[in-house]
Amino acid sequence: MSADQLAAGVLDTLDMFGVAFALPEQLATARDAAAAVEGLPPADGVTSVAILGMGGSGIGGDVCAAVAGPRCPVPIVVSKHYECPGFVGPDTLVIAVSFSGGTEETIAAATAAREAGARLVVVAAGGELARLAAEWGVPHVPVDASIPMPRAGIGAVSIPLLVLLERLGLADGLSEQVDAAIAQLEVRREQLRVPGNPAERLAARIGRTLPLVYGGGPLGEAAAWRWKGQFNENPKVPSWSNRIPELTHNELAGWAQHGDVTRQVFTLLFLRHDFEHPNVGRRFEFVAAACDEVVSDIHTVRAEGDGPLAQLMDLVMQGDLVTLHLAAQSGVDPGPIAVLDDLKRWLRG
Repeated sequence: MSADQLAAGVLDTLDMFGVAFALPEQLATARDAAAAVEGLPPADGVTSVAILGMGGSGIGGDVCAAVAGPRCPVPIVVSKHYECPGFVGPDTLVIAVSFSGGTEETIAAATAAREAGARLVVVAAGGELARLAAEWGVPHVPVDASIPMPRAGIGAVSIPLLVLLERLGLADGLSEQVDAAIAQLEVRREQLRVPGNPAERLAARIGRTLPLVYGGGPLGEAAAWRWKGQFNENPKVPSWSNRIPELTHNELAGWAQHGDVTRQVFTLLFLRHDFEHPNVGRRFEFVAAACDEVVSDIHTVRAEGDGPLAQLMDLVMQGDLVTLHLAAQSGVDPGPIAVLDDLKRWLRG
């Protein structure tokens, strides 16, 4: 947050701005924590990887699959359900991720994975899942419990997965990607700290319209899903995401009607990176031309950095700051999420 914002008394009770700017250090801490864990299961004979997690913890699986998937000789499946995937068994590496350690869906799926004989690793700050890890005698990667919210801990829940895969010999070159991501985030942080920075300006342009976020390929899809969730939880606004090329086989057709309404309501955000298939770029161009008259505006955000992880995390930081500035400009506290707390109490009741 800039000095001008602090002086203006921006409502941010959990210092979400400060946490967003500390993302490079968060990646480094998570890398070191995962590198220090002992007793990892053997990788010989592993035929699949399943990552279990929800919400701000589950996004770590999306990041891992997008970055490590092309380098991993076995499939990486991200599961966000109570149920454990049916293929999970003794030859499956299962990483159960819960920032709080209390996510009931993840606990249920991890318990089922344990019963199926999977090779299990837990990533959690504590809670029931950490307790179960100790009871089961499986490795536990600790998460920095000082991070105020799961969505503020994307580095803490994604970097350990990459480090674990590399340590087990299931992917290579990931440590170098983590280092490159940290370097890029340090550069981007300085650009986004100045008054009138690109994130602040983009938030003002979005204003009271509803953001639709489109990303290209696996990296863009993960970034778009992250932006969508951050719009939901930081400024508390409706938002949706999709990915190219898939949306050009269905959603694109839905812009043919009601343009007089949609152009008053929606802003399109294109998240671009250097690792798109060439035809993904061409499809972005077509979507822009097709939607130009039926949305309020179209904005393109481009990633920078050396490697897929650096560019994905670069988009993450930019999105986090856009959504935080939108919250500040709307007078909304980005930290608390009352409706989700209400849901948890309702489920317990």
